[in-house]
Amino acid sequence: MKRKLPLVLLLLLTLFTSCDRELEDSQADLGYDFQPLEVGLFWVYEVDQTIYFGENDSEQELFFYKDRIRSFYTNAEGELVFIVNRTKSFDEITWTKVLEYTLIQRDLSLVRTIENQPLVALVFPPKDGKVWNGNIYRDEVADDFELINSGNSIRVNQEDSDDEVTYRDIRFEIYDLGVGLVEKYDEVLTYCSRNDCLGDKLIDSGFKVQMKLTDYGKD
Repeated sequence: MKRKLPLVLLLLLTLFTSCDRELEDSQADLGYDFQPLEVGLFWVYEVDQTIYFGENDSEQELFFYKDRIRSFYTNAEGELVFIVNRTKSFDEITWTKVLEYTLIQRDLSLVRTIENQPLVALVFPPKDGKVWNGNIYRDEVADDFELINSGNSIRVNQEDSDDEVTYRDIRFEIYDLGVGLVEKYDEVLTYCSRNDCLGDKLIDSGFKVQMKLTDYGKD
C-alpha cells in the first residue's frame, strides 16, 4: 500500500490540474477578453461631439475621455462590480472628473450602468448574429442589439434606423480582443417636419458623438 499511495496522489493531482485547465479554457472560450476587467486598466478616447439645438444651431466639441477601473466590490447578489472613473481633458494633461459608472459580468452578459441606467452592452460567448434586448434591466421598451463577430473584433449594432424624412438613429460599438471598447458611435437626430422643409433633412435637434481609442494599458 505504501508503494501505491504516491501513484494515487499523482493521479489525483493530474486530474485536478486537468479540471482547472479545462475550466480556464472554458472561461477563455466565452470571450470575456473582449472587455477585460481588472483594477488599474485604462482606456483613452478621442471624442468628437456635436449637439444640435435647432435649425442651423449646433455646437461641436473635441476632447478626450479617460476611463479607468479604480476599484471593485461584491454586491448582494455575489457579483463583482467594477467601478470605472471617467475623466475629461482638452489637452491630455489636465483631467477633470466627469462621472463614475460600473461594469458587471452577469448571466453571460456585460452590464454597463451609467447614471443609474443599466445597459446590456455585450453577451458571451460573442456569436456572430446573436441578438438580445439591451434594455432588459430597464423599465423601457425592448431595444434589440445585434452582434457581428469578425474574429478578433466584434461590432454591436445597437440601432440602424433612418427614414430620411423625420429621424436618424445610428448607434454601434466596436470591441477588440484583449483590449475592450475601441470605438463608440451615436448619431440620434430629428429632422424638420414642417411642410416647407419636410424631406430636406434639416436637423431640428439631436446629437452626434464618436469615441475612438487612442491609448490603453494599466497603471
